[in-house]
Amino acid sequence: MEKKEQNLIKSGIKLSFLTLISRILGVIRETTKAHFLGTSGLADAFGVAFLIPNLLRRLFAENSISVAFIPTLRGYIEDNRDKKETQTFINSTFTLITFCTTLIVVIGFIFTPYIVRLFFDQTSDVIIAETTILTKIMYPYLIVISIAALFQGILNTLNIFTPSGFTPILFNICVIFGTYILSSKVENPARAMSIGVVIGGCLQAFFQLPFILKTNWKVSFTSLKNAFTNEGTKKVISLIIPTILGMATYQLNDLVSTALAGRAETGVVSSLQYSLRLQELILGIFAVTIGTIILPDLAGLAKKKNWEEYQKMLATSIKIITLICVPITFYSLLTGKEIISLVFKSNAFDDNSVAMTLNVFIFHIAGLVFIALNRIISPAFYAQGNTKLPTLAGIISLGFNILFAFILSFKFKGPGIAFALSFSSLINTIFLFVFMKKLNTINTKSLIVSSVLYLIKIIFLSAIASIPIIFLYPAIVESFLNYSKIIRYGIPLLISCILFFSIGVILLFISKDEILYSILKKLKIKK
Repeated sequence: MEKKEQNLIKSGIKLSFLTLISRILGVIRETTKAHFLGTSGLADAFGVAFLIPNLLRRLFAENSISVAFIPTLRGYIEDNRDKKETQTFINSTFTLITFCTTLIVVIGFIFTPYIVRLFFDQTSDVIIAETTILTKIMYPYLIVISIAALFQGILNTLNIFTPSGFTPILFNICVIFGTYILSSKVENPARAMSIGVVIGGCLQAFFQLPFILKTNWKVSFTSLKNAFTNEGTKKVISLIIPTILGMATYQLNDLVSTALAGRAETGVVSSLQYSLRLQELILGIFAVTIGTIILPDLAGLAKKKNWEEYQKMLATSIKIITLICVPITFYSLLTGKEIISLVFKSNAFDDNSVAMTLNVFIFHIAGLVFIALNRIISPAFYAQGNTKLPTLAGIISLGFNILFAFILSFKFKGPGIAFALSFSSLINTIFLFVFMKKLNTINTKSLIVSSVLYLIKIIFLSAIASIPIIFLYPAIVESFLNYSKIIRYGIPLLISCILFFSIGVILLFISKDEILYSILKKLKIKK
C-alpha cells in the first residue's frame, strides 16, 4: 500500500499541475467569452449550443470509458490475455465508439432546431436561430472528443497520465486563440469560439495517438459485426447501459438547470455557466485528478480482492478531497465578489453581470465538497464492475434537483437553480455511502464514521481560519479601490489567501492532521 500511496501522490502532483494549467486556461477561455459576449443573449446562445454536444460527450464518451472500458481493459491485462485478443478488443471499442457517436451527430443535425427551443421561452427567433447554427458547428466535437476519451482510457489503464493531462491545455488554447483570430472573419465571436471548440477537440485526439503507439498498442477500425460481438465490447456495453442511465440522470441536472435558466431571464444561463467554470477549476484540479488516478489501481485491487488496501486508498482519497475543498469553499464564500471581478469583469461583463454571477456562485460553491466526493466515491463502485448502485443514487439526486430547481427558479431564478444542484449533490453523496453497504467488500460503517468526523474537523478549522478574514478583508479591499483591475482585485485576494491558508496550515499542524503529515512524508519533507 505504501508504494501505491506514493504513486498516487506523485502521479497526482504531476497531473494536478497539468490540470491546474488547463483549468486556468479554462477560466481564461471563459474570460474571453465574457469579454466578447458578457451575459448577453448571444452568450446564452453559445452556452446552450456548447451544452448539447458537451453533454453527449460526457454521457457517451468520457464517463463510459472510465467506468466500463478501463476496468475491462485492466482485466485483460491482469489476466495476461493474448496480445492479439487484447488488441482486437481495443479495435472493436474504437469502431463501436466512432460508429455510435457519428450516428448521434447525424440524428442531432436533423433535430437541432427542435432541441434548442426547449431551452428558451420568450427569447427572440434570432437567438434561437443562432443557437441552432452554433450547435451544428460544434456537433463534430462529439466524435473527435469521444475518440480522445478512448485514447485517454488506454493510456490511463497503463498508468500513463501526462499526455491526456496535457490535451485539455491544447483545447483551451485553440478556443482562446480561435476566438480572437476568427472573430473578425466570421459572423460573430460566438461562431469563432465554436470553430475553436472543434479544432481543439481534434487536437486532443491526435496528440495522444503517438503515445499509444509507443506502448506497442494501436487503434484501427474493424467490422461492425466484430465490434458488437467481441467479448470485451459486450462486457463494456453491459456496463455502459446502466452507466448511461446513471450519467443521463446526472447530465439531466445540467439540462434541467439550463432549460429553467433560459426561461427565467436573459443572462441567467451564462451567469450559471460562469459560476460553474470557477467551480470546475477546483474540481478539475483535485477531484477529477484523484478520481482518474485511483480508478485503475482500485480496479486492480478489486481484481485481486485486496479489500483492505482498497478501503485504505478510498479513505485516503476522500480525506484529501475534504481537506482541499472545505477550506476553498469557506474562502470563496468570503471573497467571491473579488474573484468574479478579477476573472471576468470587462466591458461586456459589467457590475450587473458580476452581481448576477456572484448570487449564483455562492450557492454553487456551497456544494463543492459533495460534488467532489461524488467524483471520488463513484469509482469505488465502477472498479468492482458495479454501475447500477451509482445509477440509482444519481436518479434519486436528479429527482431532488428537478423538484427544487422547478420550485425555486420562479422566485429566486439563478440562485434557486444553483441551490438545487448543490443540495442534490449532497443527496447523491449520502446515497452513495448508503449503497456502499451492498458491496459487502468495504467496512462501510468505519469509512463513513472516519469521513464524517474528518469533514467536521476541517469545517471547524476552516471556520476558525475565516475569523481574521471576516474582520480584516473589507479594510484590505478598501485600500486598493483606486487602482487598476488586477491590483484592485488581485492584491486583496492574494493577501487574504496567504493569511487564510497560512492559518489553516498552522491549525492542521497543531491538530496533527494525519493527511497533511502523510503527504509531507511521501514528499520527503521533514515535519
